[in-house]
Amino acid sequence: MSKIFFTTVFLLLCFISSAQDLPAWEWDKQNLQSTATDWLLSKPVQKAGVYQDKKNQEIIFYNGLIRRSFVMRPGFACIDYTNLSTSQQLIRAIQPEAKLTINGVTYHVGGLKGQSEKAYLMPSWVKQFSSNEDFQFQKITVSEIQPRIKWNRSTWASAKSFGTGKHIVLSFLPNKSTLENILVEVHYEMYDGLPLIVKWVEVINQSDKTIAVNRIVNESLALVEEESAVVGSPEQMKKQHGIYVETNYAFNNAMRYDISDQTTHWLTDSAYTSQVNYNYQTPCVLDVFPEKVLAVSLKPNEKIISQRTYELLMDSYDRERRGMMIQRMYAAVAPWTTQNPIFMHLVSKNDQQVRDAVDQCKETGYEALILSFGSHCNMEDTSAANVSRWKALADYAHQKGIMIGSYSLFSSRKINDETDVIDPKTGKPGGAFFGNAPCLGSKWGLAYIEKLKYFMSTTGFNLFENDGPYPGDVCASTVHPGHQNLDDSQWRQMELQKGLYRWCNEHGIYVNAPDWYFMDGTHKIALGYREVNFSLSREQQKILNRQNIHDGTFEKLPSMGWGFVPLTRYQGGGAEAVLEPLNDHLKDYEMLMMQYYGGGVQACYRGPRLYDTEATKNLVSSTISWYKKYRDILNSSIVHLRRADGRDWDGFMHVNPLLNDKAFLMVFNPTDQPIKRTISVPMYYTGLKNSIGVYEKDLQREVKVIDASSHLRFEVVIPANGYNWYVFRK
Repeated sequence: MSKIFFTTVFLLLCFISSAQDLPAWEWDKQNLQSTATDWLLSKPVQKAGVYQDKKNQEIIFYNGLIRRSFVMRPGFACIDYTNLSTSQQLIRAIQPEAKLTINGVTYHVGGLKGQSEKAYLMPSWVKQFSSNEDFQFQKITVSEIQPRIKWNRSTWASAKSFGTGKHIVLSFLPNKSTLENILVEVHYEMYDGLPLIVKWVEVINQSDKTIAVNRIVNESLALVEEESAVVGSPEQMKKQHGIYVETNYAFNNAMRYDISDQTTHWLTDSAYTSQVNYNYQTPCVLDVFPEKVLAVSLKPNEKIISQRTYELLMDSYDRERRGMMIQRMYAAVAPWTTQNPIFMHLVSKNDQQVRDAVDQCKETGYEALILSFGSHCNMEDTSAANVSRWKALADYAHQKGIMIGSYSLFSSRKINDETDVIDPKTGKPGGAFFGNAPCLGSKWGLAYIEKLKYFMSTTGFNLFENDGPYPGDVCASTVHPGHQNLDDSQWRQMELQKGLYRWCNEHGIYVNAPDWYFMDGTHKIALGYREVNFSLSREQQKILNRQNIHDGTFEKLPSMGWGFVPLTRYQGGGAEAVLEPLNDHLKDYEMLMMQYYGGGVQACYRGPRLYDTEATKNLVSSTISWYKKYRDILNSSIVHLRRADGRDWDGFMHVNPLLNDKAFLMVFNPTDQPIKRTISVPMYYTGLKNSIGVYEKDLQREVKVIDASSHLRFEVVIPANGYNWYVFRK
């Protein structure tokens, strides 16, 4: 008999042995999720679990909100991916569990062959299919989800721990001699109380030869298309809305994930011959891989871990709800994104200014101080004198209970021809996002990382603001020690950068990084703004800032974005653009603070001081005290009511059904006349029905009835060029 036959029998016996401990699946009890409650309003009781259906030879991954099922015979494959909130089946055809290109040859991990009709999949067809012969399933291992980063929380956070759930590892061995001793592990995580699956692939080289991993497609799904057109290109047709996909391989300096994404590829399927599109151009296959990673060398006993793919199954097209679902995902898988320290961006010329700023932070309730760009701190200077100097200043800040850290520029500068990224088109330095930029894999780049780690760990700095690298610059150098050549340059630089951020996170160092590294340890990114707008007049800035808050908090939690307030001149502009002297512009200072803190968004208050007179100090102190009193609700998700346009009132409302303060409404009046308006406010995400107490500036005004559509009508009063706020309690 053939070697393949004996291998198949052996692997099947391995599965039978490894699956014995899985609880039995009962279709009549567990195949539907109760729709009586909304998981955004109350946490589901059902936990994530892994089950076996012995009759149908299936493994079933289930948490009451989603179900993903795998068949073992005639080979291992995913045959079911159901959103139980909508009863929507996502799978229309079987795809491999992963696709690997090794030494230039593409192999399939799991999957089945033989499906001719690709518009839908009947379970009865599966027995007629045949197994792929590249990598065969060996065993399944089940465990609890373990945090990927040893999060060292050093500040206030709305989430105190990681999400929980189950982690399964599907082990595959090659069925071809050309791949001997190459082990593949397909990892899945399913979270409790979330319609979320996280997937990644690990390739372990157990051979005695170096191999080139050219590509890892860690997820491939032939998904049910949600709409189709008789004619049209893939670019013209809408992408999938029933599934939100995010990976930890994203960069673009856009401050938005969808634009930063580098791995999600919606492909056509010419084998799907019953689709509506005459030219088979419907984008209905999801493949996840980084396009510019062409070859990563894997030495004996080394392994490579693919990007992680976060798959959140959506139950609505509503932008507000979809955003809240994404925010809930971040809080579970990257809880550090809910940290939100109150910080100042100090522009300093000497050490005394640092001490003075620390004192002002302490006296007004601020919690952190960042040495801004243009300040006199240089973390690349690791001389004994410089490190000693800044350690003394950090000790002074910490004695006052104030965090301290600094800005560091990586990109937007030229180091030298040996260090800078090499343009593959010219073979010369240049071609980076900002023209010239150092390569993180160069000798200088590797030293840069070590200098930052040494400086922060030795001085005790516990904040870090990194400007670059941007955004996934490739490098054609063949002499940089941190990468081999162009083919692996992006991957290796990304791993170095993410490694630095994970190190910071695990050492209690809060990280501002203006690119999308949330899943690998960074805490905050820019809210989204145009820097030169901060040279405009204060009146313009107030309107524009509220627009930025409105637009930048649909997918991001308030804690995930920073704004900007130029206390002194920035990006040009004159006296009309800045707040200094602060005492001369108290009304503007107050409004800028109230709209940012009212939105739960920290701004970079950039200048040499927080106050200049006792009156200014009292204003800052009272505002911070107010923010801290309502911190929990002000850091909760936002319902967007009316975007600022300068013509009428604008505002937003925080909601959280788990708090005593169910909602917090901020309204603003940009006009020179008082405003009275009866407005209708959506109360669904407070979790309350019937009635609710309305408190104007924390003084109870009335109890109002919530109507059948979960809306509340009441009158708001907003002074001219001012603001007002309302708290809603049960």
